Amino acid sequence: MKQVVSISLGPSANDYEFKTEFLGHNFTVNRIGTDGDWEKAAELLLQWDKKADAIGLGHIKFPYGIGPKYLTKRQHHYIEELGAQVQTPVTMGSALRDVSFEWALRYIEYKFGSYFDNARVLFLSGMSNYRIAKVMSEFTDNLTFADPILENSIPKFLNSLSNLEAYAQSAHEVFQWVPSKRLADSVVPLKTWNDYILRKAAQKATIIVVPSFGFEDYLQDFTLEELGGKTIITATASDARVSFLKERGVDVIIDATPKILERVVAPNVLEALILAALGRKRDKVRADDFLEIISAQKMDPRVVYPAGSPRRVNRFAFVIHPLSQEFLKKDKAVDMLSNFTPPAFLDAVEKVIAYAPPWVYSRVTGIKSPLGVEAEGWLLTVGGTPKQMLAHSPEFTYSRLLQAARMAKRMGAQIMGLGAFTKVVGDAGVTVAKKANIPITTGNSYSASGALWAAADAVRRMGLIKIKKGERIRANTMVLGATGAIGAVCSRLIAKAFHEIILVGRNTAKLLALKESILKEDPKTKITVTTRPDKFLKDMDVIVTATSGAGKKVLDITQVKPGCVITDVARPLDLSPEDVAKRPDVLVIESGEIELPGNPEMKNIGLPDNVVYACLAETIVLALEGLFEVFTIGRDIEWEKVKTIYKLGLKHGMKLAAISGVNGVFTDEDIANVKQLALEARKRK
Repeated sequence: MKQVVSISLGPSANDYEFKTEFLGHNFTVNRIGTDGDWEKAAELLLQWDKKADAIGLGHIKFPYGIGPKYLTKRQHHYIEELGAQVQTPVTMGSALRDVSFEWALRYIEYKFGSYFDNARVLFLSGMSNYRIAKVMSEFTDNLTFADPILENSIPKFLNSLSNLEAYAQSAHEVFQWVPSKRLADSVVPLKTWNDYILRKAAQKATIIVVPSFGFEDYLQDFTLEELGGKTIITATASDARVSFLKERGVDVIIDATPKILERVVAPNVLEALILAALGRKRDKVRADDFLEIISAQKMDPRVVYPAGSPRRVNRFAFVIHPLSQEFLKKDKAVDMLSNFTPPAFLDAVEKVIAYAPPWVYSRVTGIKSPLGVEAEGWLLTVGGTPKQMLAHSPEFTYSRLLQAARMAKRMGAQIMGLGAFTKVVGDAGVTVAKKANIPITTGNSYSASGALWAAADAVRRMGLIKIKKGERIRANTMVLGATGAIGAVCSRLIAKAFHEIILVGRNTAKLLALKESILKEDPKTKITVTTRPDKFLKDMDVIVTATSGAGKKVLDITQVKPGCVITDVARPLDLSPEDVAKRPDVLVIESGEIELPGNPEMKNIGLPDNVVYACLAETIVLALEGLFEVFTIGRDIEWEKVKTIYKLGLKHGMKLAAISGVNGVFTDEDIANVKQLALEARKRK
């Protein structure tokens, strides 16, 4: 039976003794606290010399991981003197701590995927946790260090790893000789201000790194407001510390010290166990040895969920913009002034606001997948209306979107979507995706599937076609512009839901190739190809128009069948509001809106509660899935991505919520009116 003793400067009330098995050896482990008494610790060290196989020294502040050598090692001076007087291996656990801290972050990032990407991380002591900061800087630039505030009462944060290194090598050393903290603490307004800015920094952070030594002192003034919903990274998260964090609403605790015994023990105990099992002195065990043991023994970091259930929140941003001068009037000041000024005033406002930097329109929270993962984000506004975007070169809009991307990254977003006209300008997101420092998507894949989803639902709600549950809809369907990028996707989607389809295009060879590719996936689909839609138009129950006619008339709506459902996915639209008004007995769909899972909260975007546009829903689905990559960009839509985003949407609880036309969302009453007019028109015929 081997003996390991941990002599701690911590409270004796936390002493323990237990037996365990580790690395093929049986151990008795004792912890003896000295309540901060160095003399007693020295006596115990000499007393256990040659009696124990290894001795750990606990509750000792580890040396700084960065800074001048005399600063980083001065904490060890007394320890080294004591250790030189005994023959039993003595350790503070610093070597294992360094290895396990780096391993913890890399393991979590690998296991959970993009866990730390763009996270806003607050270090209460960057100098103590320099190794964590160095690894964390590989995943995010959003690092904040509170060292100047907590060490020297200087109301200033360090906002990069290089700033921390400069502080450690120069400024910190100077401050050791200046009684800044003692004097500053006596100035009540400054102390109050420091407490305030520290609490605000904690509220903005998504992750807070707390040193194990002095854990309670660092967090003593933090409440539910500062810690609620946060992820805490620390070491040796005892049951008492877990309870402390649970009371303050912490969601996740990442304990960098592995829990491989029946109770939580400090790194010095684990390292002492390793030294005793290997039968070596501390200086004979290298970092690679510790890493090998960690891997072989599966000494993974602990991930604790104080509330009892796993929780992960991924973050997104989405860009919107005013669609017209009428949207600008939603600002009360602009609306009031426009009533007393000539039209030129709004024109001037429209031009000026186009140059404004991006700003946050709304925070979005409460989105929760049935799988448990959550998403939160920000709606960012750029000021240009479509008129102003067209009045400038594409580069004008690109620059503002890249500003928004930088802003989104600083806020912690892991992916950004482009909404409305921002995904149409120039090369439809390609340039922005190449230059942005965050993954970009336009949302067009989900917009395409959403529009066809809405078409199928509209057919069911109109009730003019008999539909058998579990079978494809037997109706006459047509896709105009079938061989284009969007048209080909729509054709494949239609083939999934309808029994028969007519593909219309100008190139016969492309039509035949598309027909063959669809039949390969769906051999039972009946497909006709034609370059002349007019001879079939009057018999169609469903028409999808996906041309790139750019304003050219591609469909004579006066010729279609009463009760026909037309889905216009072309951008710009193939059918104008004036065209639609000619046929009140025809249902013309522009898009399908998506209902989000959970209880979303955000400012009004012109849709019912919990409902968003499909392009925004695509960004949210990617966030829920943790798929942080460039997804849909350019004018070509990939069929595989349309299928992928549709399946992921269903997986995370997305539902078709609303059907929209040129005048907004269709109500049940609107659809009933169209149906009634269609039935009357059919009777007259």
